[in-house]
Amino acid sequence: MSRKVPIIPTILVAVAVAAMIALGVWQIERAGWKQRLLATYTKAESKPPVAWPAVWPKPGQLPLFRHATGNCLRPVVSRSVAGENLGGEPGFVLIVDCATGAEGPGMSVEIGWTKNPNAKPNWSGGPVSGIIVPDRRSQMRLVASAPAAGLAASKPPSVETISAVTPAGHKGYAATWFIFAAIASLIYGLALRRRWRDEPAK
Repeated sequence: MSRKVPIIPTILVAVAVAAMIALGVWQIERAGWKQRLLATYTKAESKPPVAWPAVWPKPGQLPLFRHATGNCLRPVVSRSVAGENLGGEPGFVLIVDCATGAEGPGMSVEIGWTKNPNAKPNWSGGPVSGIIVPDRRSQMRLVASAPAAGLAASKPPSVETISAVTPAGHKGYAATWFIFAAIASLIYGLALRRRWRDEPAK
């Protein structure tokens, strides 16, 4: 006794299930990549300090979480973003974009923390040391270990908090996609079974 399988619905379901499985596999790959990236950042924190790059690094080669030293020749513009002080109190951190030379790549320096989002930095530049962290505008910035006058020391972001999605989160997304694929397959299988039960075999 043969059962007729609808071709177009079966193809559509198969494509959807395949796409869900592919998304699950991609999330697993992302989890592995994120795990390696965070391990690299953790290792970088224990390495000796480096000089702020004289040439802007290539994509994927930013020296994030390396302790570094640099020289702000001239402050150019300042901005404030949400941040915390060393005690974890929320507020704002002041970031100054600096010129580092006639042809230098420039340098963004986080000079300290304040509760006032409109605070103006009282800082004329000069040598600075700290740790390099990600920056949304300039890709990376140097969090100064010593705050500028009138500011408190800011808390650099930790390796664990720089990413919105952790490796465990990616694995969770992968599991969700695999579950969706299994549910879609089960539902379609039950629909076929009901169709075959209600229709006489040909």
